[in-house]
This record gives sequence, structure tokens and C-alpha cells, in this order.
Amino acid sequence: MPYVPGFARAETQERAAKAAGRALREHLPRSAQAPLPPPATDRPDMVTAVERSNAGRLPELTPIRVGRMVASPFAFLRGSAGLMAHDLVAAPVTGIGAQICGDAHAANFGLYGDARGGLVIDLNDFDETLHGPWEWDLKRLATSLVLAGREAGATEDTCRTAARDAAGAYRRTLRLLAKLPATEAWNAIADEHLVSHTDAHDLLGTLERVAARARHNTSARFAAKSTERTPDGGRRFVDALPVLRRTPDAEAAAVISSLGGYLRTLPEDRLPLLARYAPHDVAFRVVGTGSVGLRSYVVLLLDHRGEPLVLQVKEARSSVLAPQVAKAGFEVPAVRHEGRRVVLGQRSMQVVSDPLLGWTTAHIPAPGTAGDTRGTDTAFQVRQFRNRKGSVDPAALTGEQLDDYARMTGALLARAHAHSADPRVLAGYCGKSEALDDALAAFATAYADRTEADHAELSAAVAGGRVAAETGV
Repeated sequence: MPYVPGFARAETQERAAKAAGRALREHLPRSAQAPLPPPATDRPDMVTAVERSNAGRLPELTPIRVGRMVASPFAFLRGSAGLMAHDLVAAPVTGIGAQICGDAHAANFGLYGDARGGLVIDLNDFDETLHGPWEWDLKRLATSLVLAGREAGATEDTCRTAARDAAGAYRRTLRLLAKLPATEAWNAIADEHLVSHTDAHDLLGTLERVAARARHNTSARFAAKSTERTPDGGRRFVDALPVLRRTPDAEAAAVISSLGGYLRTLPEDRLPLLARYAPHDVAFRVVGTGSVGLRSYVVLLLDHRGEPLVLQVKEARSSVLAPQVAKAGFEVPAVRHEGRRVVLGQRSMQVVSDPLLGWTTAHIPAPGTAGDTRGTDTAFQVRQFRNRKGSVDPAALTGEQLDDYARMTGALLARAHAHSADPRVLAGYCGKSEALDDALAAFATAYADRTEADHAELSAAVAGGRVAAETGV
């Protein structure tokens, strides 16, 4: 059979990939993943770190963001992906690049609906995604599991075991994917077999309850609770401050106008579906922890029967990891559009993505202006809102359930990385032994301690009036 450029000979590729992974252990032993480097001299104090991360956000909303971060060390970590990247850049990396989530926090996995009405579980937050060191995602996941366990009152051994088993599931899943035919590995999906693969049977009841709630978490249900009838028979949003507020006409018009650009980012076969809907109203909605203070809108569309579809139009900024990834030796290419970066990163890491996922640019008018001459061009990602989404609260799990959840999320993260990094190379480095598992558990425990200290520093600053915080929102 003649050689075709662009296609490697299978047997040659197989040997080379495995050998490359094993060779990396000489460059960076797996035990070297354990130490937590001391804080860099330019590491900011927590007041400075929060102020820097709030730059460019809507100032009236930043107290809500701080309030959510001071709720617990687990929540603090969720809002400080940039700070953790600042710390990780001092740690050694293998040099293997992957499309990483950038915020693989244990709370950023969940259920969502596919195009045929089924439910899948996977990573579901990609605001910080980019090409970078795979270790950073795994270290962040392991650390968040330790903090979740501590918040739930689990023993320190239980917390450490959860981090260790997340790394173990990651390693074993890569070995499995490396042995599968290429198309099977590529299309491996988080379905009912995931529980058996990760031996997560103690978590099964929790997942079933979350799935039952997720099936009712739809655009129709959200619209029924958040909108009211208008005299002309349509619907409009109702204020539910401070989380949901109706937008001024000029701002709403700018968001709706941007949907034309969004449609051009969708596959052509989606367009007839959206052509059967018409936009009726726009509201601003506060979301997440790390995203609080960014512009985020919900757009109400109705079909010919008055049935709703709600789209989320969410601001996309440059990844907070980008400067640190560059320092770690990875090329960070110029980004054409931050919404496009998020969407393409999400499609790269998920087997099944939202079929209405796209991006756009909106010219948001300055406050108090009727026109758009003093507005700002803002990049957005667009997706379905409440697409049968559901999530597990890791900090509310028992010890046995937390360990199951750790193995499940570790397996999911490995599958996500295997789309962009050769699983044979990664499996070659991670190996058969538990050396990497032990190293990651040690790192996660140490970084959880540092996060608790950071959280205490921020909490003290809030109590002392140095930082404004609005709690309970």
C-alpha cells in the first residue's frame, strides 16, 4: 500500500507514541509532580488579586462575585483560576500540550441534554479554555476535590484519597483509550457505562436524582418562572433583582441585532430550526462565580405556538491562563475572537456539544445613551440556556460518594484531553503504577492548604471593609 502524506504508518506511530511518553519520565519523573513550589515573589496579596481579576467587569456586580468567593475555600478556588495558574507556572510540566479546560474545578462538571433529548455528563465550563499543559487541569480538579471534602466534613484521608483516585481514574482511562481503535477512542462518551467503568456505584442514586431534576430544567420552565404575558400575547422578562433585570431598549436591541452574526457561526442545518423562532425580549442575568461582573444576557425567543427557547449570550474575555501558559513554554496564538476560542475549545473537549453553540459580537451602548456611538464592541459566546442542565454539588457528598465522583470526573477529564493530545503518549507518561496518583494527591493537599490561607486572607479583608462583598446572592 503506498504511503499517503498526512497519514502515519500505524505500527510506526504506535511504537513512537508509547516511547515518547515513557521517555518523558526521564525528563520529569512522575514524583516531581508532587511538590508545591513556594509562592513567587510577585504573587499578589488577595486584595490585589481580586482587584486585578475584577478589572473590566461591571463594578456594581463585583461585590456579588467577592461574596460568592468568600463563601468557602472551595468557592474561592472556583473564582481564582488565574491565581492558581500563577502558582502552577513555577511547577515543572511534561511539555505535552492539550486543549485544556483551564478551570477543571470539580463543580464544573454536569449533566446536559444532547440533540435527541438524552442526557450526558461532561465538563461544562470553558471560559478559560486554551492549548496548554494537561497537568494543570488535573491538579486543579484534584485540589478542588480535597476542598470539597473538607467543606463536607470528611476526614483528611478521605479528601486525599479522592484526589488520588481522580488521578488514578485519569491514568487508567488514558490507558483504555490508548488501546481502543482510534474512532472508538475519539467518540468515547460519558453515558450509563461510565458508572461501571469508574466503579462509581455509590454515586448512582445521586446521579439519578440530578438527572430527574435536569430533565425538567428547560427553557420552557425558566420562561414560565421568569416571564409574564404582554398585552399583545407575547412574553417579557420580569425583574428578579439582583440576579435578573430587564435591559434598556437600546441594549436589548444591540443584543438582538448581534444574533445575525451568531447565526453565521452555526452549521447550516441548524438555521431552519432557528428560523422558526422570533426574539421577544432580553434580560441581563448574573451567572456563576468566576463570570460574575461580565455581561451575560438571556434572550427569549418564541415559536409559532408561543413555546419558548432561551439563548444565553455571555461575554467572552481572554483566558486568564494565557499569560501563564506562555511562561510555561506553550505557544499562545493570537485569538481572532474570544467567543470563537471558547466555542471551538468546548467542541474540541466534548464528544457531544450544544447543537446551538456559537459566537457573536455585540456593540453594547454606553449606559444612559440611546444610540450606539459611545458603545463597546464585545465578544460573546451563545448557547442554549437551561438545556436540561444539572449538576452534583461535590461539597455535599459523603466520603464514599466523593470518591466515586472523583473517579468519574478524572475519567471525563482524560477523555476530554485525549481529543487533542495523543492518549498513547499521555498513557506512556502516566504509566501502570500509582506513582502519578500519589504525586497528584500530595500536590492537591498542599495547594488546598494554600487556598484555605488565601480564602482566610480575603475573608479578613472583607470583614475589615477593605473589599466590598454582597453575600447570600
